[in-house]
Amino acid sequence: MADLKMPEINSVIVAGNLTKDPVFRQTSNNTPVVNFHIAANRRYKDSSNQWQEDVCYVGIVAWNKLADSCRDRLKKGSAVLIDGELQSRTFKTDDNKNRTVVEIKAKRIQFLNKFSKGTDNGTTDFDAVEDDADFEDNSFDKFLTDEESDLMKNGDQK
Repeated sequence: MADLKMPEINSVIVAGNLTKDPVFRQTSNNTPVVNFHIAANRRYKDSSNQWQEDVCYVGIVAWNKLADSCRDRLKKGSAVLIDGELQSRTFKTDDNKNRTVVEIKAKRIQFLNKFSKGTDNGTTDFDAVEDDADFEDNSFDKFLTDEESDLMKNGDQK
């Protein structure tokens, strides 16, 4: 049997609503980063044919321009569609124990709520809604080989 190479696939798409306002900060070298959690709901019928709802809470991290966009556009309750990859990180808690979390590193975020710009007098102008509600973080592209980059471009054209 031929040697098979396991594909390196790490892709996640999830939709939900923010459980709290996003937390925005900058790293020591001024790289913007934002963290937030979403609640993704799943409806299903149980064994007695009654509708039930299950909630999955998912941590999200976004970097660079995507983080700036989240800071400006998201708040508790905002609906989003996240396209990204799973990542894990380990840190020490206050009581000096190691804790590992798995979260989604966002590559693209579709903001599902309409976004309105403020007017000069401080009120909100609901007629001035931005059309570009989809932002993408391309900062990871510099780590791709030429072949991987071509595959991604060809995949977008399908």
